[in-house]
Formats: sequence, structure tokens, C-alpha cells
Amino acid sequence: MAVLVLVRHGRTAANVDGVLAGWTPGVGLDERGSEQVGRVGRRLAPTPLVAVVSSPLQRCVQTADAIAGEQQGEPPARHTDEQLGECHYGAWTGRPLSELAQEPLWRDVQERPSSVRFPPHDDFRSESIAEMLDRATAAISRWDARIEEEHGPGAVWAAVSHGDVIKALVGAALGSPLDRFQRIVIDPASVSIVRHAPTHPFVLRVNDTGSDDIDLTGLSRSLTKAAPGADGDAAVGGGAGSD
Repeated sequence: MAVLVLVRHGRTAANVDGVLAGWTPGVGLDERGSEQVGRVGRRLAPTPLVAVVSSPLQRCVQTADAIAGEQQGEPPARHTDEQLGECHYGAWTGRPLSELAQEPLWRDVQERPSSVRFPPHDDFRSESIAEMLDRATAAISRWDARIEEEHGPGAVWAAVSHGDVIKALVGAALGSPLDRFQRIVIDPASVSIVRHAPTHPFVLRVNDTGSDDIDLTGLSRSLTKAAPGADGDAAVGGGAGSD
């Protein structure tokens, strides 16, 4: 099958301020985030990408543009897909994580995420974390099949998405139950690599923010970084990462 490079968008002011942006419009990269996506674009430049597919949210589109713009050969096809968009947090959208951590639902998000449906809101859709994973998984499967059909086995493509979405996708590829997906850390502008073979997925790299290049023959230098919260809780939405 095709090789999937999962990239989380670069840092935003909402990440730094500890606000759950969700589908709030107009949340773009901050100065540090722009630097991050420029760097990840340069790291990916030696690897020919046949397509870059992103969430339609501004921070992901900016990240995808940076990646596509650094490609050394033929420019990759660019697409957006709502099914790769952020989780629909409903009434949690736009609220500080410090407030949300005081709500009873927070403990379920941390410990029993497969049971969580976010509360409804008049302006923002709500969904369950399981529904988020299902639609993102379906999108990845659809794009994987399309990429392989158009470009052959081993073609490499990038999907630019969000922290919780990528955590859930990586957890599923590892065969981990959804209730354990908060154990995975996905930093801004990090790279994770998955190849979906006919028998099962192969997870080749997770949360890589530090190597100088992304040569797929040099996987022995794969890095992982963990940044748990002060109380051991995962940052809903993915957090701001570390400089």
C-alpha cells in the first residue's frame, strides 16, 4: 500500500493560550508555528510526495501549503478533506482547557474516551471521539486506495490534521484500544508515518519533530517525545508542544 506521512499542523496562539480551538474559524499559525511548518516542509522536501491532503481548517491548510511548497520535484496534488478535520467538540469549542478540566466529562475524556460524546452547541457540531476516529480512518483508507491506484504501491503522501485525530489514528494503527489513545503524544508540526499493508498496518515513526531529514530508509533514528500535563492528563486537542 501507499506510505502515509501524518503531519500535525504547526503551533497556534490557541495552543499557547490553552484554548480548545476546535472548529473555530480563523485560527492560524503563530510566528513559531510558521517556523515549524517551514522546517517540516524542508525536512520532507527530499521525499517525493504525490499528494498532500489536509483538514480544511486554516492552520492545517497553512501547514500543507508549506509542505507542498518545499517539494523539490513536481508539485504534489493538493486536496482538503473535512473528514480529516478536528474533532467536533461542540460546547467545549473555544473554551480554556483549565475550565474544561473542572468538568466531570474531563475524566471520561482522559480515562474512557470511547464513551465520550461532546455536549451540543448551537454554533458548533458535536460528535463522539469514536465517531471522530471512524470518519478519519475511513478517509485515510479512501485516500490510501486512491493514491495506490493512481501512483502504485509505495507512493508517499501526506495527511495534515490535528492532535487528537492523529493520536487516534496512530493508536488504531498500533492496535491499541481507543481508551488508550491519550497515551500517545503528537506535537505541533510533528511527523508520524504509517503504512497500511494487507495484513495489518506498520507504524514506522511517531511524533518525530527532531531529525534533520525524513529519508524513509533511515528509520532507525526515529524519535519520540512525551510532554504530559502537570497532573498526568493529556492535553485535549493536542497541546502546544515544546520549543
